Amino acid sequence: MEITWYGHSCFRLSERGRLTIITDPFADAIGIPAPKLKGDVVTISHDVPGHNFVEAVKGTPYVLRGAGEYELGGVFVMGIPMHNANSPDPRPNISYLFDYDGLTVLHLGDLDHIPAQSVIEEIGEVNVLLVPVGGGLSLKAAQAAEVVALIEPFYVVPMHYALPDLAFELEPLDKFLKAMGVSKAQEADSLKVSASDMPEQPQVVVLTQQV
Repeated sequence: MEITWYGHSCFRLSERGRLTIITDPFADAIGIPAPKLKGDVVTISHDVPGHNFVEAVKGTPYVLRGAGEYELGGVFVMGIPMHNANSPDPRPNISYLFDYDGLTVLHLGDLDHIPAQSVIEEIGEVNVLLVPVGGGLSLKAAQAAEVVALIEPFYVVPMHYALPDLAFELEPLDKFLKAMGVSKAQEADSLKVSASDMPEQPQVVVLTQQV
Protein backbone atom coordinates (compact mmCIF):
# COMPACT_ATOMS: atom_id res chain seq x y z
CA MET A 1 0.00 0.00 0.00
CA GLU A 2 1.08 3.57 -0.67
CA ILE A 3 -0.04 6.49 1.52
CA THR A 4 0.37 10.01 0.15
CA TRP A 5 -0.32 13.27 2.02
CA TYR A 6 -1.84 16.35 0.36
CA GLY A 7 -1.82 18.63 3.40
CA HIS A 8 -3.95 19.12 6.51
CA SER A 9 -5.86 15.82 7.05
CA CYS A 10 -6.05 14.75 3.40
CA PHE A 11 -4.41 11.49 2.32
CA ARG A 12 -4.65 9.09 -0.60
CA LEU A 13 -4.52 5.37 0.21
CA SER A 14 -3.84 3.24 -2.83
CA GLU A 15 -2.96 -0.35 -3.57
CA ARG A 16 -2.74 -2.07 -6.93
CA GLY A 17 -5.99 -3.77 -7.87
CA ARG A 18 -7.93 -2.16 -5.01
CA LEU A 19 -10.03 0.93 -4.46
CA THR A 20 -8.23 4.23 -3.93
CA ILE A 21 -9.43 6.09 -0.84
CA ILE A 22 -9.21 9.84 -0.21
CA THR A 23 -9.57 11.14 3.35
CA ASP A 24 -10.83 14.60 4.37
CA PRO A 25 -10.29 16.61 1.16
CA PHE A 26 -10.13 20.36 1.86
CA ALA A 27 -11.26 23.52 0.09
CA ASP A 28 -9.21 26.62 -0.82
CA ALA A 29 -10.96 28.40 2.05
CA ILE A 30 -8.41 27.03 4.53
CA GLY A 31 -5.66 29.07 2.85
CA ILE A 32 -3.83 26.42 0.85
CA PRO A 33 -4.91 25.33 -2.65
CA ALA A 34 -7.36 22.45 -2.74
CA PRO A 35 -5.65 19.35 -4.16
CA LYS A 36 -6.71 17.82 -7.48
CA LEU A 37 -7.37 14.17 -6.70
CA LYS A 38 -8.64 10.92 -8.16
CA GLY A 39 -10.24 8.30 -5.95
CA ASP A 40 -13.01 5.73 -5.69
CA VAL A 41 -14.02 6.43 -2.09
CA VAL A 42 -13.95 9.63 -0.02
CA THR A 43 -14.22 9.66 3.77
CA ILE A 44 -15.39 12.75 5.68
CA SER A 45 -14.59 13.00 9.38
CA HIS A 46 -16.81 16.03 9.93
CA ASP A 47 -18.66 18.56 7.82
CA VAL A 48 -16.45 21.67 7.57
CA PRO A 49 -14.52 23.06 4.55
CA GLY A 50 -11.17 21.79 5.87
CA HIS A 51 -12.41 18.20 5.76
CA ASN A 52 -15.42 17.83 3.45
CA PHE A 53 -14.55 19.22 -0.01
CA VAL A 54 -15.64 16.21 -2.05
CA GLU A 55 -15.47 18.36 -5.21
CA ALA A 56 -11.66 18.09 -5.05
CA VAL A 57 -11.99 14.44 -6.11
CA LYS A 58 -12.69 13.82 -9.80
CA GLY A 59 -15.52 11.58 -10.94
CA THR A 60 -18.31 10.27 -8.75
CA PRO A 61 -16.63 8.70 -5.73
CA TYR A 62 -18.55 6.84 -3.05
CA VAL A 63 -18.70 9.18 -0.04
CA LEU A 64 -18.69 7.99 3.59
CA ARG A 65 -19.84 10.55 6.13
CA GLY A 66 -20.78 8.55 9.21
CA ALA A 67 -20.33 5.63 11.53
CA GLY A 68 -20.82 2.09 10.31
CA GLU A 69 -19.12 -0.90 8.71
CA TYR A 70 -18.60 -1.02 4.98
CA GLU A 71 -16.99 -3.42 2.50
CA LEU A 72 -16.01 -1.65 -0.68
CA GLY A 73 -14.15 -3.49 -3.40
CA GLY A 74 -12.53 -5.85 -0.95
CA VAL A 75 -11.53 -3.10 1.47
CA PHE A 76 -13.18 -3.21 4.88
CA VAL A 77 -13.90 0.24 6.35
CA MET A 78 -15.16 0.95 9.86
CA GLY A 79 -16.42 4.44 10.70
CA ILE A 80 -16.01 4.97 14.44
CA PRO A 81 -17.74 7.83 16.32
CA MET A 82 -15.00 9.56 18.31
CA HIS A 83 -16.53 12.68 19.83
CA ASN A 84 -15.81 13.74 23.38
CA ALA A 85 -18.81 12.50 25.36
CA ASN A 86 -17.59 14.41 28.43
CA SER A 87 -17.73 17.76 26.67
CA PRO A 88 -20.80 20.00 27.25
CA ASP A 89 -20.77 20.67 23.51
CA PRO A 90 -19.21 17.62 21.81
CA ARG A 91 -17.96 18.17 18.26
CA PRO A 92 -18.90 15.47 15.74
CA ASN A 93 -15.94 13.42 14.54
CA ILE A 94 -15.73 10.10 12.73
CA SER A 95 -12.47 8.18 12.63
CA TYR A 96 -12.05 5.60 9.89
CA LEU A 97 -10.24 2.26 10.12
CA PHE A 98 -9.25 0.85 6.73
CA ASP A 99 -8.39 -2.84 6.44
CA TYR A 100 -6.65 -4.00 3.27
CA ASP A 101 -6.36 -7.77 3.85
CA GLY A 102 -5.01 -7.35 7.35
CA LEU A 103 -3.04 -4.16 6.71
CA THR A 104 -4.82 -1.55 8.85
CA VAL A 105 -4.71 2.24 8.64
CA LEU A 106 -6.54 4.44 11.16
CA HIS A 107 -7.37 8.06 10.27
CA LEU A 108 -8.38 9.87 13.46
CA GLY A 109 -10.06 12.82 11.75
CA ASP A 110 -10.28 15.85 14.05
CA LEU A 111 -9.97 13.90 17.30
CA ASP A 112 -9.81 16.36 20.22
CA HIS A 113 -9.50 14.14 23.32
CA ILE A 114 -7.90 10.98 24.67
CA PRO A 115 -10.29 8.12 23.78
CA ALA A 116 -11.55 5.72 26.43
CA GLN A 117 -9.77 2.36 26.73
CA SER A 118 -12.93 0.61 25.51
CA VAL A 119 -12.75 2.56 22.22
CA ILE A 120 -9.07 1.70 21.80
CA GLU A 121 -9.86 -1.99 22.34
CA GLU A 122 -12.66 -1.88 19.77
CA ILE A 123 -10.23 -0.58 17.16
CA GLY A 124 -7.76 -3.44 17.62
CA GLU A 125 -4.33 -3.56 15.99
CA VAL A 126 -3.32 -0.56 13.90
CA ASN A 127 -0.41 -0.75 11.47
CA VAL A 128 -0.44 2.90 10.40
CA LEU A 129 -1.87 5.75 12.48
CA LEU A 130 -2.74 9.10 10.85
CA VAL A 131 -2.95 11.44 13.83
CA PRO A 132 -3.72 15.18 14.23
CA VAL A 133 -0.97 16.87 16.23
CA GLY A 134 -1.28 20.65 15.83
CA GLY A 135 -3.96 21.58 18.34
CA GLY A 136 -6.56 24.15 17.31
CA LEU A 137 -9.78 22.17 17.70
CA SER A 138 -7.97 18.81 17.63
CA LEU A 139 -5.26 17.04 19.63
CA LYS A 140 -2.34 19.07 20.91
CA ALA A 141 1.17 17.59 20.65
CA ALA A 142 1.29 16.01 24.12
CA GLN A 143 -2.23 14.58 23.75
CA ALA A 144 -1.34 13.15 20.34
CA ALA A 145 1.73 11.46 21.82
CA GLU A 146 -0.48 9.93 24.52
CA VAL A 147 -2.93 8.62 21.92
CA VAL A 148 -0.03 7.06 20.01
CA ALA A 149 1.11 5.31 23.19
CA LEU A 150 -2.41 3.93 23.75
CA ILE A 151 -2.93 2.67 20.19
CA GLU A 152 0.64 1.34 19.72
CA PRO A 153 0.80 1.49 15.91
CA PHE A 154 3.82 0.40 13.87
CA TYR A 155 3.90 3.65 11.87
CA VAL A 156 2.85 7.13 13.02
CA VAL A 157 2.11 9.78 10.39
CA PRO A 158 1.36 13.26 11.79
CA MET A 159 -1.23 15.51 10.14
CA HIS A 160 -3.23 18.67 10.89
CA TYR A 161 -0.36 20.95 11.93
CA ALA A 162 0.98 24.38 10.95
CA LEU A 163 1.66 24.91 7.24
CA PRO A 164 2.65 28.07 5.36
CA ASP A 165 -0.40 30.12 4.25
CA LEU A 166 -2.85 28.14 6.40
CA ALA A 167 -5.72 30.52 7.24
CA PHE A 168 -5.83 29.54 10.92
CA GLU A 169 -3.22 28.94 13.57
CA LEU A 170 -1.98 25.45 14.43
CA GLU A 171 1.08 24.35 16.38
CA PRO A 172 4.23 23.37 14.46
CA LEU A 173 5.16 19.76 13.82
CA ASP A 174 8.29 20.10 15.97
CA LYS A 175 6.18 20.19 19.14
CA PHE A 176 4.82 16.73 18.42
CA LEU A 177 8.21 15.31 17.48
CA LYS A 178 9.59 16.62 20.79
CA ALA A 179 6.65 15.08 22.69
CA MET A 180 7.42 11.76 20.98
CA GLY A 181 11.12 12.01 21.85
CA VAL A 182 12.05 12.05 18.17
CA SER A 183 15.12 14.14 17.37
CA LYS A 184 15.04 13.45 13.64
CA ALA A 185 11.98 11.95 11.99
CA GLN A 186 12.05 9.82 8.88
CA GLU A 187 10.89 11.92 5.91
CA ALA A 188 9.37 10.60 2.68
CA ASP A 189 7.26 11.66 -0.31
CA SER A 190 4.94 8.74 0.47
CA LEU A 191 4.77 5.80 2.85
CA LYS A 192 4.87 2.35 1.27
CA VAL A 193 3.92 -0.44 3.65
CA SER A 194 3.26 -4.17 3.53
CA ALA A 195 1.40 -6.25 6.12
CA SER A 196 4.23 -8.80 6.05
CA ASP A 197 6.98 -6.27 6.76
CA MET A 198 6.39 -4.18 9.88
CA PRO A 199 9.21 -2.50 11.86
CA GLU A 200 10.24 -3.86 15.25
CA GLN A 201 9.95 -0.39 16.83
CA PRO A 202 7.27 2.24 16.09
CA GLN A 203 8.39 4.73 13.45
CA VAL A 204 7.32 8.34 13.03
CA VAL A 205 7.20 9.19 9.32
CA VAL A 206 6.79 12.80 8.20
CA LEU A 207 5.30 12.93 4.72
CA THR A 208 6.07 15.73 2.28
CA GLN A 209 2.94 17.58 1.22
CA GLN A 210 2.06 16.78 -2.39
CA VAL A 211 0.23 19.24 -4.63
